[in-house]
Amino acid sequence: MKALRFILSGKTACFRKPDVNVFAYFTYNNIHKPALLGMLGAIIGLGGHNQLFDKKKRLEVELKNSKGEEKKIVEKKLQEVDKELPQFYQELQHFKIAITPLAPSSNGYFNKKIQTFNNSVGYASDEGNLIVREQWLENPVWQILILDDGSDVFQKISEYLLGGKSVFIPYLGKNDHPAKIAEVKIVELLPFIKEQKLFSLFEEDKLKIAKSPSRGEPSYFFKEVSPIRLNEQHHFYEYANLVFTNHKIENENVEDVFSYEGNNYAFI
Repeated sequence: MKALRFILSGKTACFRKPDVNVFAYFTYNNIHKPALLGMLGAIIGLGGHNQLFDKKKRLEVELKNSKGEEKKIVEKKLQEVDKELPQFYQELQHFKIAITPLAPSSNGYFNKKIQTFNNSVGYASDEGNLIVREQWLENPVWQILILDDGSDVFQKISEYLLGGKSVFIPYLGKNDHPAKIAEVKIVELLPFIKEQKLFSLFEEDKLKIAKSPSRGEPSYFFKEVSPIRLNEQHHFYEYANLVFTNHKIENENVEDVFSYEGNNYAFI
């Protein structure tokens, strides 16, 4: 089994949570799968949420200017667009991906700071100047592994990353946070190593782990409710508890877990 492996990093990142309090916007601690798929889609030129929104707006304008049978056809197209997922997600959602937080995070947690800035565009506020507070990750670094499924789109992503090419600029959540992609290579994966810990995020309900780490090793257990897919009907995030820990796996048989350079990685 082969996989595409690379190091993803940035000076800052913000993967904004949809639930917002009155003080600030908050970020997920790690890049989540839908965001990562969106970045890969941008690299090879696939359409995203903005393109889907623009398509819907064009059809709404067309609907206003149409009559009779033509209007019925446009209405049908508009209904289909409401159910349509972004192009990147349609083509990449089947990928299995392993995400590993790296230094300066040794336990899955990155430092965060609240940034305050003005949003003075006309539609941001009736007063013309909106104060925005947003939480940013500082110097995040991840190792990413993408399982080779033999598809043409995997080959295209591999070609672009290995060749340092990109159609759109990749960023970490927002275009304020450009992404750096380095150390890209195709690697060989081996079977899961029993009675060893995982070196990636994994879904809590799919694996059983020991109550304590190996003797003499300080314990860490990071858990976050994180998006893992888009809901096909409403396009909302669907969530899972993702864990990063140095406790060993107790399962005898596991799915979508492989080893690379002597370490286990779970593919979500």
